[in-house]
Amino acid sequence: MANNFLKPGDKTPESGQYGLFGSRGGSKGVEITSVKNKPLPPTPEPGMQYKLLDKTKHKKK
Repeated sequence: MANNFLKPGDKTPESGQYGLFGSRGGSKGVEITSVKNKPLPPTPEPGMQYKLLDKTKHKKK
């Protein structure tokens, strides 16, 4: 995962907020929440990708 971008349908590596980015890498200003090991949802346009913006913070019990 050298460029840190994920394609729709890829398994989410870590739970958190993922930003939607266009085919040239520009942010679309849209964020989704995804859970670890669940597939990322389809994008509104072909060529768009996701990138982890804010990892979920778990409190220790």
